[in-house]
This record gives sequence, structure tokens and C-alpha cells, in this order.
Amino acid sequence: MSASKSGYLIKEITFLSDTFLLHGTLHLPAAEQPPLVIGSHGLLSSSSSPKQIALARACTAAGIAYFRFDHRGRGKSEGVFKEVTSLEARCTDLTCAIKCIQSRTDIGDKLGLFGSSMGGAVCISVASIFAVDALVTAAAPVRSSSITEALKKRNDSKTLKPLFEDKLFNSDLSEKLAGLHHILIFHGDSDNVVPPSNAHEIYSKAGSPKKLIMQKDGDHRMSNTAHQENFVKEAVSWFQNCFNK
Repeated sequence: MSASKSGYLIKEITFLSDTFLLHGTLHLPAAEQPPLVIGSHGLLSSSSSPKQIALARACTAAGIAYFRFDHRGRGKSEGVFKEVTSLEARCTDLTCAIKCIQSRTDIGDKLGLFGSSMGGAVCISVASIFAVDALVTAAAPVRSSSITEALKKRNDSKTLKPLFEDKLFNSDLSEKLAGLHHILIFHGDSDNVVPPSNAHEIYSKAGSPKKLIMQKDGDHRMSNTAHQENFVKEAVSWFQNCFNK
């Protein structure tokens, strides 16, 4: 456990998901029983992605605890990526992460989720299992088949294509969308990996309250600095408003 320059606590935490030991970092604000946000990273990313770290810092500054963790096969967590990665496995990881952190006595009962790309699909899948008070997604695919063409153009497609075809291209979350609520959706209108139509479908089928932010000329990674800053500001505000209702 260590203290940041901003005064909040940072705790390194490990937990089991199936037989895999996963690693995560809990950012705790100087507040009693704070609400909690848990982040699920993208397919090839980790808990150390810029969006995860920026959102964690902004949430704790706003009095919200944030837990970012590495899914199996990524970052500091156990597992061989190509052997252990699937939507189902990552949903199990997130479920175990939620149960682990919610069991702590220094965390309140309000829960928010953030997911980027595949992490967004994971959060959408898991949201119905828990009493999620707020949900934020970025570039989330509704169905994995929507990224087939983009995958063919990737330099690493020979590595990823079998993985997607065997384990991920069968996923379709469209039936889960009607059960969503308190959701903020980000998507770049120039995303060439996950088509922007996915964001419009999520928004049209989700229940209220909901909000869609299409980032002009935005790409899949949200590489534009202004887009990143807007994302953090809007996401933290969304969590605060949902937690205070």
C-alpha cells in the first residue's frame, strides 16, 4: 500500500478467477465508504492503459474509488493470452473482480463499470448480474462479427484471427441492450475497428437515463488528447450524478 502525491491510497490486489491469479490496483480516495468504479480494458490492452489510469486519478480526486485490473493473459495476471482469452473468460474475470472489491469493508455499496472496446462488451454482459448504478463504455462492439473486416487489415491478423473466429466471433450482445440503463456511450465517428453503428445501436436499445457522445474524427484508441480529456471529464461527471441519485 502506498500514498499518491494527491493523498489517496493505492493498493496492489490479487484475486482468483477460475484458476488464474489476477493482478489489480485499487485507488482509494480520502473518503469513508466511497462509491466504486471497476474498469475492464480492451483486448490487447491492460490495466495500465492511458484511459484507465487517467480515469482512476480523476475518479479518486472526485471521491470515487477505482479498481483497474489485468484480465487473464494480460499485464501482470496469469495465463497465456491466446489460450485463455474469450468473452466468457473475461466476463468471469470482471465478475470475480467485483465480488473481491465489494467484499472490502472500506468500499461503499454504489457500483459503476467502465469498459473500453472489448472491455465495453464485457461490462455490458456483466451489468445485468449486479446492481450497477452507472455504466460507461468506449468503442464497445455489440457483436464481434462487426469487426471482421477491420481484423483482416491488421498486421497481426494472423495471430488474432483464429482467436476471434474460435472464441469471439460468436458473441452477440443485442439482446442484453434493453436491460441497460444509466449508460454513457463514447465512440469515435472515424473508428475503423468497431463501426460507430455499434454505439448507435446501444443507445437506441438501452433504457434511460442514457447519453451518447460521438467524438468527431475520433479513432478506436481515442488518441486525440482533447477527446481523452473530454472523456475523463464526462465520465467522472456521469458517475457522480448517477451515484448521487
